[in-house]
Amino acid sequence: MAASEGVEANATSFMDPLKDVLVNYLMPEKCYDEFFLNFNFLHVECLKIIISKGLGIGIILGSVLVKLPQILKLIGAKSAEGLSFNSVLLELFAITGTMAYSIANNFPFSAWGEALFLMLQTVAIGFLIQHYSGSTVKGLGFLVMYFGLVAFILSPVTPMSVVTAMQASNMPAIVIGRLIQAGTNYRNGHTGQLSAISVFLLFGGSLARIFTTVQETGDSLMALTYIISSSCNGLIAAQVLYYWNVRPAVKKKAE
Repeated sequence: MAASEGVEANATSFMDPLKDVLVNYLMPEKCYDEFFLNFNFLHVECLKIIISKGLGIGIILGSVLVKLPQILKLIGAKSAEGLSFNSVLLELFAITGTMAYSIANNFPFSAWGEALFLMLQTVAIGFLIQHYSGSTVKGLGFLVMYFGLVAFILSPVTPMSVVTAMQASNMPAIVIGRLIQAGTNYRNGHTGQLSAISVFLLFGGSLARIFTTVQETGDSLMALTYIISSSCNGLIAAQVLYYWNVRPAVKKKAE
């Protein structure tokens, strides 16, 4: 009897650190009990929570590098041909709105964390577009103005109504921004220095975000934003495939 109690105590002490990690980052305590105490591994609600949390964490980890291929492509080519600065500005507006709205509503980081990393990388792309267009000073001014604006939006001074209005404005901003980039691609007859890897990762990430947003926040406004974002990212991804073998240099030679 004492031996079995000792084994049980050791098992419990072994599981405690694991429980802390799982309950803090992946599942609520009731789901931990369902899986590890009741051995009910087919609990539908808990499975949905774990899938959503896992996808959310995966998206955030992926977002750290999602636009890095685009940044490296710009630096390697020393050119921003084919990229629209106006499209980048509208994308930044949408990302900033999502981030501010999520923070104001105390949504879990797993539901919106990629917005932070996408924002930093998109700002870098905006600067590089200005830099390689011969307007480095404008690029530096853009950085100062943008980060000053973000600090103001995230401060208590900004009313919640303004933050909600920004989130609601995400939909037209995303659509217009993507249509500007799609129009640029169409007029050029190629996708210029757009990175196919970044485009496809953004498309996949926005699709996964529809599920995680519904599951973790239940916010229909955010879910609709990601549905529209997925559609627009899909359009750019389709253009990347359509113009796959068309390169700016080849086009210029032909002319």
